[in-house]
Amino acid sequence: MTHVVHRARSPILRFAQARLSPRLPYHSMTQKASPRITTPHRDHSASSDVAKSNWLITKLSRDGRIREARQVFDEMPERDVVTWTTVITAYVKSGMLDEARSLFDRADAVKNVITWTALVGGYIRLRRLKEAELLFYQMPVRNVVSWNTMIEGYARSRHVDEALELFERMPERNVVSWNMVLTALVQCARIEEARRLFGLMPERDVISWTTMVAGLSRNGRVDEAREVFDRMPRRNVVSWNAMVTGYAQNGRLEEALELFEKMPERDMPSWNTMVTGFIQNGDLERAWELFVQMPQKNVISWTTMITGYVQDGRNEEALMFFSKMVVDNGVRPNQRTFVSILSACSNLAGLCEGRQIHQMIIKTVYKECVHLVSALINMYSKCGELVSARKMFEDGSTIHRDYISWNGMIAAYAHHGCGTEAINLYNEMRQLGFKPDDVTYVGLLSACSHAGLVEEGLNLFDELLKDGSIRVREDHYTCLVDLCGRAGRLKEAFDILEKLRTNQSASNWGALLAGCIDHHNMYTGKLAAEKLLNEGPDDAGSYSLLWNFFARSGNWREAAKMRIKMKEKGLKKQPGCSWIEVGNMVHVFVTHLPAAPISGSNWWCSPVIYFSNETISSILRYICDLTAIVAKRLLGI
Repeated sequence: MTHVVHRARSPILRFAQARLSPRLPYHSMTQKASPRITTPHRDHSASSDVAKSNWLITKLSRDGRIREARQVFDEMPERDVVTWTTVITAYVKSGMLDEARSLFDRADAVKNVITWTALVGGYIRLRRLKEAELLFYQMPVRNVVSWNTMIEGYARSRHVDEALELFERMPERNVVSWNMVLTALVQCARIEEARRLFGLMPERDVISWTTMVAGLSRNGRVDEAREVFDRMPRRNVVSWNAMVTGYAQNGRLEEALELFEKMPERDMPSWNTMVTGFIQNGDLERAWELFVQMPQKNVISWTTMITGYVQDGRNEEALMFFSKMVVDNGVRPNQRTFVSILSACSNLAGLCEGRQIHQMIIKTVYKECVHLVSALINMYSKCGELVSARKMFEDGSTIHRDYISWNGMIAAYAHHGCGTEAINLYNEMRQLGFKPDDVTYVGLLSACSHAGLVEEGLNLFDELLKDGSIRVREDHYTCLVDLCGRAGRLKEAFDILEKLRTNQSASNWGALLAGCIDHHNMYTGKLAAEKLLNEGPDDAGSYSLLWNFFARSGNWREAAKMRIKMKEKGLKKQPGCSWIEVGNMVHVFVTHLPAAPISGSNWWCSPVIYFSNETISSILRYICDLTAIVAKRLLGI
């Protein structure tokens, strides 16, 4: 029996829009903290007037009133090193590095090691490593903070060897120096070097131990991480979180939960780690149970659950969860939240909800984020609004477009079978100096396949092969086989796969088999079916394709085997469905295939669609009302 779902078009997100005021932009809690730049805590100025002015400059700078602080500085008849350092540091913290350098380079500038270090830190903060390096080596005097700042700059830029070299040259080191180099090695997966360095440390603090626990866990060495964790002389909540995360990321959820329950104290990241662990391992129900128990929840908690629902195909529940987050709890979405919920709208073809979320995004600081622009392009495309998708693409200026935007728009054209438009956009992309990547070619080949542009697709594939900088992936060959299969060039597609040998996959043979079914080529189809079975497919789509082929060829015994294998493996093909909106109610129609052959009919090609009496009545009432309105207008009533 087919299920007909009635979904009321509730104002699921409308109230949420009002919560997002453009005057209060939300900043994600996942953003990395910028490096701290120290300023003098105690003013040792000889003159009381200078000390008072310094205090005022410091206060204005902390309040973000840099222009007024500079005005006080300019009006001072006498200045000392604290004055100069405070203003220069204020400029650095505000990202106004050119102004800071201009002041720093003045002939009358009074500078000390703190002033120099602040400017070096400013360059590092803005990833201007070469300028930071040049300034560091010009310093007349350096202290341990100066050395640590430069090491941090190398580490942040993944220049680990330079960081190690500078570390070796340090005249004196503190535990911060050791921790910075240890963290750099761990982040680059140089775990053996990190272990050796950890063993050489004259002094270790809780950060040192926690870094090793996290590094070993991240590299799959969870048991070693647990040994280090158990040896820790002192632990804080971050240490416990690192070990729990290690277990969760490596699929050892029971051990993660056991440790989580033993924690002397838990913070929000502790709870979020466990919820994320359950979702990543496909246990949405246990994630929900833990989410409900959380004493406090932040945007990460809610976003993790929304992402879990989307990944599990429960898109309507994801939308309801999003609405509850914003409306009932007043939690402000971040970039990841919007990307996840737009995926739910795309999967449901929920244009109304998608537009409401788009309006919410416009009122936030994320409106020009390339990942969100791409998600919006995808959403409008999946909802059939190709013009809106292109408008989203065009609204971003050329200089702000990146590969995500270009590839997203090409994929949208591919989804709608607009091969010529996809190729034209690709040509425009190249003219503007963007070099295509592997994702670009997947979109282009898919577009050519759906549009029947066989020669153009083959030319693009040749172009891909000649470009040695792009690795040809399985997806490219699948698109190529699909291109030839849809055009009936099945022998050519088969020969392509035969030449691949070691790179053959179930998706390649599945694409060929689909072409054979469409063109009634049972001979090549039989070969493709054998190859597909040899690959041992583990997805419902492949088994459904095989069942369809065997049914078409009259081999019901083999067709039945495919059904049995699907049942044994717990695989279930999602039925095709369509929906229409009538009278503010969404009616979903789900196809249904009979379990046994019906003689004298090609039922495998024509799935049955069932309608409930309620649905039929709603549609008929809508048609009657519409007909009456049209008739009245025609008759001038």
